[in-house]
Amino acid sequence: MRKQLQDLLLQRDNRVCADCNAPDPKWASANIGVFICLKCCAVHRNLGTGISKVLSVTLDEWSDDEIDHIVDVGGNSFANSIYEAYFPEGVSKPGPNASHEERLKFIRSKYQTQDFLQPSLRISSTAKKDSVQASFSSKIMNSFRSSFSTSQKLKGKEFIGLIKVTVIKGTNLAVRDMFSSDPYVILQLGMQKVQTTVAGSNLNPVWNEELMLSIPKNYGTLKVEVYDYDTFSADDIMGEAEVDIQPMINSATSYGDPSMFGNMQIGKWPKSDNNALVNDSTVNIVDGKVKQEMTLQLQNVESGQLDLELEWMPLNDNF
Repeated sequence: MRKQLQDLLLQRDNRVCADCNAPDPKWASANIGVFICLKCCAVHRNLGTGISKVLSVTLDEWSDDEIDHIVDVGGNSFANSIYEAYFPEGVSKPGPNASHEERLKFIRSKYQTQDFLQPSLRISSTAKKDSVQASFSSKIMNSFRSSFSTSQKLKGKEFIGLIKVTVIKGTNLAVRDMFSSDPYVILQLGMQKVQTTVAGSNLNPVWNEELMLSIPKNYGTLKVEVYDYDTFSADDIMGEAEVDIQPMINSATSYGDPSMFGNMQIGKWPKSDNNALVNDSTVNIVDGKVKQEMTLQLQNVESGQLDLELEWMPLNDNF
C-alpha cells in the first residue's frame, strides 16, 4: 500500500464509514473514493462495479490509478460533500447498527439514483450510457468540476468564490502523548470540512499543505482546530481558533481583477482582544493574487501557534 493511501487513512473523517459512521472501516469504494464498513460493503457490491468497485484496504492489491483516484478525491469528507449535499426532509443517514434494508435503501439513493446530489450535478440515465470506459463516480466528479464555476457563478445561489488555505506550520504545540503529539489541522467553513495529514511526533510541524474551500454566499468565520491523532482512542484537541475572512473578501471584491495592480496592501484584519491574531494580518496583492498571511495563537490550550496563508480565488470559467 502506497504512502498516499496510508496518509489518507489517518484522516479523521476516513476512520468512520462514509455511509453509516461505523468506526474503523476496512473496505473502500475505489472509484467513488470513500472508506466503508463491512456491512455497507455488502450493499456496495450489489450495486455492481460500474457504480462502486469495492476493495479491501488491507488485503486487496490496489493499482496506482485506483490509489491516485481516491487520493485525488480525498476520501469521505469531500465525497460526502457531493453525494450528501441535500437530504430531503425526513431522510437521514443510517447508524452503525442499522438493518440491511435501511442501508440498502440509503446507499442506493445516495449513489445509484443520486437523490442527495445538488440537482445541477445529477447525470441523466442517457448520459451514463455514453461512455463505457468512464466510471459512474468519475462522471460525478467531472460534472462537479466542470459545472462548479459556471453554475455557481452564473446562478449565484451557492458560492461567491473559493479560498485556498495553506497550512504552513505549527509552533510550540501542546503535548498530548507522553512527550510529544501527532498533530493535524481541521478547517471548517459552513458545512465543508478539510484537513491536513498527520505530523508524527512533532510539536513544531511544517505542513505547507494547500486546502481548498468554497465560500458560501452567507459565509461565517473559518474555524480552525488542531488535534492529536490517537490510534486506539478518541483524538485529543490541541487548540482552536476562528478566522474572520470578511476583510479579505471585501478587499478582493472591491479591487476586482488583482492582476491589473502591482504589489500593494489593500486591507487589514487588526489584532484585538477578541481574536486569535498574534499580530495584525494584512491583505495584499502579491504577483496578481489576493493573499493574507497570519499567525494565530491557539485558544483553549496551554500553548501553540499556527501559521496560515489565505488566497482569494474568484469563480471563473477557467477554474
